[in-house]
Amino acid sequence: MASVLLPMAEGFEEVEAVALIDVMRRGGIDVRVAYLEDEMQGNLVLGAHGITIQADTSIKNVISDDFDMIVLPGGWGGTQALAENARILELLREFKENKAVGAMCAAPYALKKAGVLGERYTAYPGVEKEIDQPGYVADEKVVVDGNIMTSQGPGTAVCFGLAIVKRLVGEESMQNVKEAMLLSYC
Repeated sequence: MASVLLPMAEGFEEVEAVALIDVMRRGGIDVRVAYLEDEMQGNLVLGAHGITIQADTSIKNVISDDFDMIVLPGGWGGTQALAENARILELLREFKENKAVGAMCAAPYALKKAGVLGERYTAYPGVEKEIDQPGYVADEKVVVDGNIMTSQGPGTAVCFGLAIVKRLVGEESMQNVKEAMLLSYC
């Protein structure tokens, strides 16, 4: 079974995290949510809009060999915390070597900080100015550049989840989830 690590930090975008987890799990992917070990609240992570999610494990317990992909949800506060966390940056570099890396909304900023952002990428409109790297694609919901996948924001989260299912599990599983969730617009 394919497995994805989804780290969250305080200020994450709730719609993105929940939509990604839901779509990937429907597609047959084992998704494990990790919290940053330096957060005072432990495994309860507060989102940007006051919704708290319970994470499965601390990022300090994560072994990259246990996963096929790392995916970062956006939200500027969460992204800033992820981009400043040495273990997250280390994991992003490890995954870039021979696995897949995903980020959406503001989170491609963390990929830039880790030095793993692809030549083509998308992000929440305006975040590309913070990223300050050529290659921004404004008109695609999901951009795939080798083993780096990026997406725009809350409204594209389910489409991003489908793209991840397609990559890790296959076309048939992705189509089944797409049809069952009425996601013809993806």
